[in-house]
Amino acid sequence: MTTIKDSVHDHIAVEGVARDLLETPPVQRLRHIKQLGTVVLVYPSANHTRFEHSLGVYHLADRALDHLGVEGRQAERVRAAALLHDIGHAPYSHNIEGLIYRHTGKYHDEVEGLVGEGEVARVLSEHGLNPDRIAGLVAGEGQFGQLVSGELDVDRMDYLVRDAHHTGVPYGTIDHQRLVRELCFVDGDLVLDEGNVQTAESLLLARALMNPTVYSHHVARIAKVMLRRGTERLVESGVDPGRLRRMDDHDLLVALREREATAEYARRLDQRRLHKRAVWAEMDAVPEDLRQADHGEVRAFEADIAAEAGVEPSHVILDVPPEPAMTESTSRVLVNGEVRRLGDQSTLVGALRAAQRDQWRLGVYAPAEESERVGNAAVRALGLDLDGSRVRDVRPGINATLDDFLEVDG
Repeated sequence: MTTIKDSVHDHIAVEGVARDLLETPPVQRLRHIKQLGTVVLVYPSANHTRFEHSLGVYHLADRALDHLGVEGRQAERVRAAALLHDIGHAPYSHNIEGLIYRHTGKYHDEVEGLVGEGEVARVLSEHGLNPDRIAGLVAGEGQFGQLVSGELDVDRMDYLVRDAHHTGVPYGTIDHQRLVRELCFVDGDLVLDEGNVQTAESLLLARALMNPTVYSHHVARIAKVMLRRGTERLVESGVDPGRLRRMDDHDLLVALREREATAEYARRLDQRRLHKRAVWAEMDAVPEDLRQADHGEVRAFEADIAAEAGVEPSHVILDVPPEPAMTESTSRVLVNGEVRRLGDQSTLVGALRAAQRDQWRLGVYAPAEESERVGNAAVRALGLDLDGSRVRDVRPGINATLDDFLEVDG
C-alpha cells in the first residue's frame, strides 16, 4: 500500500491495481497537465494538476465502494477506472478538447487505445482486468460507470472541492463526504438516499457559482481561445493532431514558441499580454443563428469583422459559448420511496437555469489598441442588438427572487 498526502482529502491510501497503475507513463503524464488550464492566469494558486484530481477521484470512488458494499474484482475495476478516467486529456485539459475532437474524432473520455496497450494494459492484465471493461466504465457505461461518469459521479465531487480550494474561492464547497455516504442503487440507477434533496442541490449551486467566477471568468476565456487559435495554427503547420493529443502543457507551449506562425500566441500567453473584450454581449442581444454557429461559421464571422474594422483577420477572435446546460439537474433522489429527478423535485433548479442564461456572454476579443474599432465593427457585422455599452459584465450570484425559493411543493 502507498499513502499519499493530499491537499483536499488528507491521506489517500492507494493499493491493489491503482497502486501499480500509479507509476505508469499515462498516469504520470497527468502531473504536467493543469486541472484548470488557463484559469491559472486569473487565480495564480490554481496550478493543481489532473494527477492530483485523479487521486482524489480514486479516493472518493474507494469510499463509495466501501459504503455500497462492493468488493472483489468489480471494485478493482471501478478503482482502476477512477484513477485512469483523465488519461485521455489533451494539454490544458478541456481548453483544446473541441479542436482535438474535430481532428481525431475523440473526446478525453474515449480511452480504449490508451488502456489497451503499453504498461497500463500490462498492469490491468496482471490484475485480471479487461481493458475494454475499464474503458467502458470511464465512459460511464453500466451500473458502476455512473460512479465514474454520471450525474452524481465522484469526478464532479472532487473537482468542485479541489478547484475551490486551489483558487481560494468559497463557492465550490460541498459536503462531498455526505454525498458519498448517501449514494445507493435503485433498480440499477445511482441515486441519493431519502432526505438528500438539499444535498443534491448543493452540487447544482456550487457548479452554478463556480462557473462565472472561475470556469468562465472572462480572462480565462480570452486566454483559452487564444491558446486554441494558436493550437489550430500549429495543426495547420503540420503537427499531427494525434501527437498533439498526447502532449502535456509544457510540450504544447514549446511547440507554439518554436514555430513562426504561432510564436506570437506563445509570447502573449507567456507574458499574459492577452486580448481585451471588444464585445461582451448578453444572450438576448445575440441572434439565434449566431448562437448556434459552428466552427466554420465562426471563422467566417471573424473575417467579416476584421474586414469591417480594417484589421488583420488573426487579430479578431469570436467566442461563442454553448447554450447553458445543467446536467446535474437530472440527478436522481429518493423522495418518499420514489426515485425522482432533481429537476422535477427542486424549485431551485429553475432559478439556477435563469441565472445561467443571465450569465451567458458572447465575446469578441482583439488587441487592446484595436478593441474599440473591432467592437464597433462586430456590432454591425454580427447584427447585435446592444443597448448601451458593448461590454456588459457578469455579476456573480443568483439572479432570482426569494419567491423562487419559497414556492416549495407540499
